[in-house]
Amino acid sequence: MRTLITCIFLSLTASWIIAQTGEPVRMPIALNPQVEQATRQENPLAVSVARLHYSGGGDWYWGNSAVPNLLEFIKMKTDWPVDLEEKRIEIADENLFSHPFLFATGHGTIKFSEAENERLRQYLVAGGFLFINDSYGMDKSVRQVLAGLFPQKPLQEIPYDHPIYHSFYDFPNGPPKIHEHDKQPATGWGIHIDGRLVVFYLHESDIGDGWEDAHVHNDPPEKRQEALKMGLNIVSYSMAF
Repeated sequence: MRTLITCIFLSLTASWIIAQTGEPVRMPIALNPQVEQATRQENPLAVSVARLHYSGGGDWYWGNSAVPNLLEFIKMKTDWPVDLEEKRIEIADENLFSHPFLFATGHGTIKFSEAENERLRQYLVAGGFLFINDSYGMDKSVRQVLAGLFPQKPLQEIPYDHPIYHSFYDFPNGPPKIHEHDKQPATGWGIHIDGRLVVFYLHESDIGDGWEDAHVHNDPPEKRQEALKMGLNIVSYSMAF
């Protein structure tokens, strides 16, 4: 199963790059450990995560160790090429379409302008993926911006049998509950385009905090493992479907 995911990942990542650049790419070869660090950032097929720098006043930058730790976990658990450097990008950035996986998190308000809505729609329709982690306090504004992003496609709760909960690890009961917050159950929400989940929003789960260094929130190891495993599921789904 994991070998199949790897093959699908490499194939679809190549297709994404060709679609955005119009140029073919070479499939990666096995890297010599001595040159892996230098080569990783030059490999166009490497798994990468771009943190979304959004407007509205929310702390989009929350959790400096979260994304690097997730990428390190993906590298450890798969044989995929991985770029361990966190990217940071705005919707208007000319390089947006070079980053197939966007991660947004924080507390408080997130806001997209009309121009940003249009460009983000183009990005998602073209094959991009947006994961939003409510670290706590974003729920109201997230639902507002997603309603404006796709007015004809309301945000819907993702059922537990959806592939995103089974793409690498099995989560038969849906997303893990990492932090208590309002003591509500963790839920996953999303928007589909032509059967593909293009926006995934986690509420009352906060796996992003679970990705951070252990001393930041003092989460027990099993909670941090659940958070990282769910993160790997989200990334693997985004590249395989």
